[in-house]
Amino acid sequence: MTGALLFAMILILLALISAAAVVAIAARRQDADGPATAGEFDRRAQKADQERKKVAATVGTAPASDAVPAEDVVYVPAPHEFEEDEPRVEISYDDYGVTRRKFFNRAIGAVFGLFILQFALAGLAFFWPKLKGGFGTAIKAGSVSSLKAQVIDGATVTPLFVPAAQAWLVPFEVSRLPGSSFEATPNVVAGGESDGIGLMALWQKCVHLGCRVPDCVSSQGFECPCHGSKYNISGEYSSGPAPRNLDRFAVAVDDAGDFVIDTGTVVQTSRATTFTAVYPQGPFCVG
Repeated sequence: MTGALLFAMILILLALISAAAVVAIAARRQDADGPATAGEFDRRAQKADQERKKVAATVGTAPASDAVPAEDVVYVPAPHEFEEDEPRVEISYDDYGVTRRKFFNRAIGAVFGLFILQFALAGLAFFWPKLKGGFGTAIKAGSVSSLKAQVIDGATVTPLFVPAAQAWLVPFEVSRLPGSSFEATPNVVAGGESDGIGLMALWQKCVHLGCRVPDCVSSQGFECPCHGSKYNISGEYSSGPAPRNLDRFAVAVDDAGDFVIDTGTVVQTSRATTFTAVYPQGPFCVG
């Protein structure tokens, strides 16, 4: 199990635990059954209501004083003389609407749902990163014949850089495959059916720490400017801290005669014991 897959599984587990926690909290906060008017009065309201009743009872039952004219006495009926309050009408859920508690529950659910959606999209991009076109897919570099004409000039090889594929194109004699580091991976050479000289696509990244490796026409190889790793024109390790040969991509020739570089398939090979090209053939570009 790779580290990336383990990290994705941990994120999924955390998301499931969060979902369970939200559901549990929402279940405990559900609205109580019954009409919206159900429930006990506030204690302060009860106390105020009792005091009002005492005052009303005292005023309603007290006899009129001789010093006060009868017409100036205001009669307040006793509590039992008040007309009965109208009966309470139960309000349905549709009439009452959404309670504050229900609103917060729905808000929490919406936020959590948005998080799950974003996590799902990120997961899809992580597990299926390849899109149509661009690095990581198959890229057409051009016709085989025109590419060979650009990289081979007599006895000198001038590697051709393909930016979209981040690769150097170099020629390779198909007859040198047996016994080489690439014998078990013939798909790294293509286009040599007619003249026996195919093409390879070397990844520009140094296998030591990932620096971009430029070509060196004078020495007929590739030399890393960061830490001095050197490779011959076939990308075979020569010297320096690099642990293996330059990585290369799987290649093929389509029906139209175009050279296709599959940048989604990286081929790694160990250090060569039998070299397919002489190196160096001139001065180094990196000391």
